[in-house]
Amino acid sequence: MHPIQIRLTRELIEKVDKLIEKGLYPNRSEAIRDAVRKLRVK
Repeated sequence: MHPIQIRLTRELIEKVDKLIEKGLYPNRSEAIRDAVRKLRVK
């Protein structure tokens, strides 16, 4: 994988962190990768 830098609002970061707290993702990177994959499907 290749690293990239992104900037998110505090609100979006908090929402991603809540998904991690619920156990849906192990970390921020995986949550964001999954979101990008879902965008690619459309």
